[in-house]
Amino acid sequence: MNSIRRIRIAAISIASVLCLGSVGFVWLENYTWVEAIYMTVITVSTVGFGEVRQLSEDGMLFTALLIVSSLGTFTFGLTAVSQFFLEGDYRERIRNKRIKRIMKGMNQHVIVCGYGRVGEKAVVELQDHSTDVVVIESNLELVKKLQKNGLRVLAGDATRDENLINAGLDRARAVITTLPNDAQNLYVVLAARERREDILIISRASQLNAVSKLRVAGAQNVIMPDQVGGAHMASLVTIPDVVEFLDHIRIQGSDQTNLEEVEVQQLPESLRNLTLGEVDSRNLIGVNVIGLRKVNGEMVINPSPNTKLHESMKLFVLGDADQIRLLNEYLGIQTPG
Repeated sequence: MNSIRRIRIAAISIASVLCLGSVGFVWLENYTWVEAIYMTVITVSTVGFGEVRQLSEDGMLFTALLIVSSLGTFTFGLTAVSQFFLEGDYRERIRNKRIKRIMKGMNQHVIVCGYGRVGEKAVVELQDHSTDVVVIESNLELVKKLQKNGLRVLAGDATRDENLINAGLDRARAVITTLPNDAQNLYVVLAARERREDILIISRASQLNAVSKLRVAGAQNVIMPDQVGGAHMASLVTIPDVVEFLDHIRIQGSDQTNLEEVEVQQLPESLRNLTLGEVDSRNLIGVNVIGLRKVNGEMVINPSPNTKLHESMKLFVLGDADQIRLLNEYLGIQTPG
C-alpha cells in the first residue's frame, strides 16, 4: 500500500470516527448537533476539557470506546503522514508532475513502451542519435530509478490509452512498443494507429504468427529480436568481414562513422533540382551518397551521378562524426550539444 492510499484511508477513518461520535452523543445523551460535534472533537483530541453536560453510564462507556478507537485511528494517520515525507513519496510526486509538465511541451519525440532489454537498447540508440524519448513503464521501482537518472519516464500501463496520450502521442514522431507480450504490443499499435494515422509505429514480436497481425493493426515495421540475433550470428560465420564492416558503420551519434538520411527538401533550394553529380561537385563537406529512396519507395544503392534529384527523395549519406556535424550545420539541422 503506497503512502497516498494510507493517507486517504486515515482521513476516511478519522472522518468516520467524528461522524459516529457525533451521532452517538446525539442518540445517547440527547445533545444538539453542535454540542455532539464539540464533545466528539474534545474527546478524540484528548485536550481535557469538561463535558458539555453530565454523562450517563451509557455515555461514559461510549466515550471510553470513542477514545480507544480514536487513538488507533490518529496513530495510523500520523504514521501515514510521516511515511509520506520520510520515504520520499512527496518527492516522487513532485518529480512526476515536473516530468508530465515537460512532456506537455515536447514535440516530435519518440514514445518507447516498455523498458526491458529491447526497450533499453532502443532508448540508448535514440539518445545517442540526439532524439527526445519518453518511456512508458509499469515497473514502479524501475520508473523511480530511471527518473533519478534523468530519463523522462511515465509510470503506467502502455496499453491504457490515457498513458499514451499523457506521453504526448498527439505530438510524437514515432511509437516503439517493446512489450514482451504480443497481445499487449498489438493493443498499443491499434490504440496509436486509431488516434494518429500519420505516426510511425515500430513493434516488437515474439511469435512469427504475430508479425502479420501487427502489420495489419498498423505497425510499419515489426522486429523479432530472436530472429535478428540469429541471422546476425549466422552472418558472422558466412560473411564475417562484411558484418564487421556493417557493425563499424553504426547508425549512432557516438561512433566515428555514421550513416545519416537527408531529405532532398532539406537541401538549399539551389541544389534541389540538380543531379547527384552536380550536388557532389558543390559539396565541400566530404560525405558520400551511398543510396537513395525514390518517390515510389524504391531503394537505389550506389546511385549514378546523373540521377536527377526530386524533393520527395531521401538520400543516405556516409561520413565520419565531423562530416556529419558539418552536414547538419550546412542544412541548418540543430543537434543537442
